[in-house]
Amino acid sequence: MLEMTKPEVTRRSDADETMETALDVQGVEVWYGPSRAVHGVSMQLPARRVTAFIGPSGCGKSTLLRCFNRMNELIPDCRVTGGIHIHGRDIHAPGTALEELRREVGMVFQKSNPFSKTIYDNVAYGPRVHGNKDRHALDGLVESCLKRVALWDEVKDRLKSSALDLSGGQQQRLCIARALAVDPRVLLMDEPASALDPRSTGRIEDLITELRDQYTIVIVTHNMQQAARVSDFTAFLYEGHLVEFNETQRLFTKPDHEQTNDYITGRFG
Repeated sequence: MLEMTKPEVTRRSDADETMETALDVQGVEVWYGPSRAVHGVSMQLPARRVTAFIGPSGCGKSTLLRCFNRMNELIPDCRVTGGIHIHGRDIHAPGTALEELRREVGMVFQKSNPFSKTIYDNVAYGPRVHGNKDRHALDGLVESCLKRVALWDEVKDRLKSSALDLSGGQQQRLCIARALAVDPRVLLMDEPASALDPRSTGRIEDLITELRDQYTIVIVTHNMQQAARVSDFTAFLYEGHLVEFNETQRLFTKPDHEQTNDYITGRFG
């Protein structure tokens, strides 16, 4: 077992100081009962960039990701301390409406989870919940979102068919379209391609690349090659600690910490 040290974390390069910060994470800790899963993580995630979380299984990547839309609160005996601001707003401030937070911070899960509804109704679901009942407007929104995830041409003639009839890769792109339909500012992706075949994985990666200039995207991945391909910044976590956070190219070619180098070169993990 590699011994965990507590290095001075590299958070951002000097060249990136002028970037707008989308997520400001300060001293975040996550506890499951008496067990601490995330240890005092602090970092600033740039707006309209892709940040990848990498690290071995059980290192706290998904747990940290779920802090950003407060989904950990659905887990019994889980508590989160520290500060998280999204575009300057304290997400733990009294009176914060979780429905609005989760509209602003969309989530795509590891396993595609379309509703047992039609393709059309999956995409239209969120806007309807938020009060959009205009059928003409919904028609345009559904078409636009499906086009953005490169799914429109594949499903435009069967919008009233069940979403569950789609392939795994199509279902995952539909889930991304569903998330985009409520116009989020941040998109969280928890290993969105881990259960997909290589062709579908490539499509998801291409989609992330196309969306990166419009959304702040945070992706958890076990695939270091994927992180290198799609992300602008990468955070390496180990045993609940943030070891290093830096520009992806720098982290993979000239990491600041030996633990990072050991992980990306396959010495452990």
